[in-house]
Amino acid sequence: MQKLSILIVEDGQSQREMLRDFLLAEGHNVAEAENGEKAIETVLNNHFDLILLDYKMPGMDGLEVLKEIKHINPEIDVVIITAYGTIETAVEAIKVGAVDYITKPVELDELLILVNRVAERRQLIRENELLREELGKKGITADKIVYKSPRMAEVINMAGRVAASKASVLIQGESGTGKELLARLIHQLSPRANKPIIVVNCVALHENLLESELFGHEKGSFTGATSRRIGRFEEADGGTLFLDEIGELTPSVQVKLLRFLQEREFQRLGSNTNIQVDVRVISATNRDLEVQVKEGTFREDLFYRLKVVTMSLPPLRERKEDLRILINHFIDKFAKENGKNIKDLTSEARDLLLKYDYPGNVRELVNILERAVVIARDEYITTDDLPFQAATLARNSDKKPASLLRESVEVLEKKLIAGAMEQAEDNQTKAAEILGLSERMLRYKLKKYSSKN
Repeated sequence: MQKLSILIVEDGQSQREMLRDFLLAEGHNVAEAENGEKAIETVLNNHFDLILLDYKMPGMDGLEVLKEIKHINPEIDVVIITAYGTIETAVEAIKVGAVDYITKPVELDELLILVNRVAERRQLIRENELLREELGKKGITADKIVYKSPRMAEVINMAGRVAASKASVLIQGESGTGKELLARLIHQLSPRANKPIIVVNCVALHENLLESELFGHEKGSFTGATSRRIGRFEEADGGTLFLDEIGELTPSVQVKLLRFLQEREFQRLGSNTNIQVDVRVISATNRDLEVQVKEGTFREDLFYRLKVVTMSLPPLRERKEDLRILINHFIDKFAKENGKNIKDLTSEARDLLLKYDYPGNVRELVNILERAVVIARDEYITTDDLPFQAATLARNSDKKPASLLRESVEVLEKKLIAGAMEQAEDNQTKAAEILGLSERMLRYKLKKYSSKN
């Protein structure tokens, strides 16, 4: 755990000394101040990560001191120490900028948990700053990585830590959360960055072709094999192979993939010659592989080979803190790409976007915003430019909630499918990939909605 520089601001000598001795024993650097004026002077002349600040002191109270500290250095974390009966004052202090509060009499176990939490957060922030510097050196800008939430900060931080290793990584997350983007980030941060990253969507290929796609084949190995074909593993030699929707692998391909992960070699279809390549495997799934293992559709030994490191991408509805910056980022991006002068959204349109839960995650948000930018009539995107309109919701307000939700989802789904089909020029395979659906599911939905017209 990172050791902190901590200032204790407490007018009671016995309390101050008790906190000092405890924190020194935990390995932290500790300074003391008996009042607000002394605290401000100490902060001006020294660096601190954390300040434990008593709220009620003679002279300047804790709130006044907090404001001055934040003015001097807003990056310092401040924890308010308050009496049990005055928690409302701590809440007021948090609004001003305190990260947390603790009540008197101070429980040392509780204090340790709080200090460790601050240390973890500061370490994460520092590591992410270094990671962003590294990304900048490699030409990877915020255009690719847009986040604010602590959960995404942890994911990006983990990507930076695992990148240099050779370990297999399993990325879990719903469709549209950005699993391929995360895989590319890990590759770009790794020593393999100057070699290729090869992407294979396991669900997009017919099961009879997947083995040949991955491992290649010799001439005459099956009907139609008119020449030797180099597989994706050979193409990725020295680099990274990203296997998306790994849960779709057939049993025969699972066996060959397991052998590669164990022995680092494979054979082309129709050949008895072993081929060795240096490839890191990153896989992704929106399915529960543990359930598939229990059901017997996915090999347990392969599962554990793939998940040396497991990373989970949260759905967009669970990281709403990222919504505002994502919305602003993609509106700016698509406005520049399409030569549109889009200044902003109307407050009603922004409100709708912030309230929506995005079952299709970031991919769905991107689709909605690109469409809105393209069809917007003037400088402001309105509710008319969005697939879910306030007026539509209002007209149906007398309907039962379940019925209204179902109809609203169907309206949105039809528009998204139509947009994807148009973007893919009616190619169902490409449209399914854009939407994050299997081809079978897309065909089902196309048939479903065509029958309702």
